Amino acid sequence: MSSVAAGVSEVRVRGEDGTYRAFYYTAHAGGIIVFHAFVKKTHQTPESEIEIGRKRLKEILDA
Repeated sequence: MSSVAAGVSEVRVRGEDGTYRAFYYTAHAGGIIVFHAFVKKTHQTPESEIEIGRKRLKEILDA
């Protein structure tokens, strides 16, 4: 998900009650960081979810 940040990928999980997505970051010395998960209801990832992901990743990396 380069639209969130470089080094970010997305995992997709389908369940009986919907499709779930999680953003994770692999370019960190501490390991893999899962920083945002949500229920996906449309074909395209909503811009609001991308913005939340950007904000959360920045908060983690700046800490």
